Amino acid sequence: MPPNPMLERLERTSEIPMQIALFTYSTKPRGSVIHTLELAEALQHLGHTVCVYALDKDGSGFGRSLTCAYQPVPASAAPAAIDQLIQQRIQEFVTFLDGHLANCQYEIFHAQDCLSANALAILRQQGKIPHFVRTVHHIEDYQSIYLQQCQQRSIEDADLCLCVSDYWQQQLAQQYHIHAPRVVNGVNRDRFAAPLPDPQPLRQQWGITGTPVFLTVGGIEPRKNTLQMLNAFAQVRQTLPHAQLVIAGGATLFDYQTYREQCLQRIKELELEQAIVLPGVIPDADLPSLYRCADSFVFPSVKEGWGLVVLEALASGLPVIVSQQAPFTEFLTPEQALFVDPSNPDTIAQAMLQSVQPQVAQALVQNSHTVLETYSWKTSATMHINHYQGFTHARNALQNSMA
Repeated sequence: MPPNPMLERLERTSEIPMQIALFTYSTKPRGSVIHTLELAEALQHLGHTVCVYALDKDGSGFGRSLTCAYQPVPASAAPAAIDQLIQQRIQEFVTFLDGHLANCQYEIFHAQDCLSANALAILRQQGKIPHFVRTVHHIEDYQSIYLQQCQQRSIEDADLCLCVSDYWQQQLAQQYHIHAPRVVNGVNRDRFAAPLPDPQPLRQQWGITGTPVFLTVGGIEPRKNTLQMLNAFAQVRQTLPHAQLVIAGGATLFDYQTYREQCLQRIKELELEQAIVLPGVIPDADLPSLYRCADSFVFPSVKEGWGLVVLEALASGLPVIVSQQAPFTEFLTPEQALFVDPSNPDTIAQAMLQSVQPQVAQALVQNSHTVLETYSWKTSATMHINHYQGFTHARNALQNSMA
């Protein structure tokens, strides 16, 4: 293979050690949280010093051991009203970091979400930190004026914005007139592709007894398109009467109780009570085994920053079904995934039936190997360091010119 001058230059740049603080809003396994952890580990592996800061409501941490440092930020019980909850969480970050950061020598302060970015914006305004970086995984359509303002502040006040897909890079340019360099996501193949013990005990624990088993990870949410997935699965059961659908996950700051109740009611109407498995939040250590319990991964989401769980499913050897829209179309081809119209349960059902046909499944999994080779956390970490150091050099040059 011929040398890649760009990659070689990035790797040389990444050899200069940096002190980095990464901030995330939770210890629960949501997409941006997993991104933060995997990025932190990859940066640490490259020789940099990293500490992850996360709001920790129950003191249990991330449920996995880390090679980098981890600093829990205490979070107490909060009001149910979302505006007041977010306001309290931002203040908890500010209160803790106000004293803590005085003894730290970080070169980069990097928020992975709107909540922690607002806290860093306050601290920068108070002169407690010199700058902050913000990764925009996606832009939310908040109804609350307060949340709209928080999101706008977290993006516009950042000294550097990064994003994880071409689509959201375009949206940031259109909506905020900000150029956000793109960094890639990755997948931990050591976790998801490695040989695992027989998952049968976990199958029994979760009540997974069907044939075949369809899996989705992310919980019941409007943007996960759960209602249409249920409608599609009802059609699948007409052909495959012993099939099960596992809907795992559900930890989020936002209250989707009304939508969840609609989905539970729809399950009753479709008489799917015995066919739907709702195991809730899966312990991090058990997540690779959960994928091994499935035959197909279904993810007809209507909005995603990227969809890390799709890469995890591919690494676990599952055929995947995704929506025919960005960002999925940025990193997958029709040879690597089954694309569907997320608004049409007929196309979702048809893809589910196709995905468990042995020849189709085998071809999809085999063709996805190039995706797994392309998207790695090492590549992501190397890109981050390049942007960090470019940002630092530009700031230093500006300060020197003003001296």
